[in-house]
Amino acid sequence: MATCDKESALRGLDLPGEFEDLSGLIETDIRAVVSALTQRAGERLLLTRRESRQLRANLWNGLTEAINQAVEPLSADRR
Repeated sequence: MATCDKESALRGLDLPGEFEDLSGLIETDIRAVVSALTQRAGERLLLTRRESRQLRANLWNGLTEAINQAVEPLSADRR
């Protein structure tokens, strides 16, 4: 059950309307970056499955949060 809870805790992109059409592309890029970093860390640090899942979630959430915060001020509503 903990795995499902962690997966549901993944943050999504919350892009302003002007950038909504890019969400699929950005999510694909985030997925690739998270996958590469998690794989490399797993190989080099011999992470357990739990540690790998936690790293993957932390990376995903950190990257989506950074993108959301960076583009939020670019919304026409906020200008």
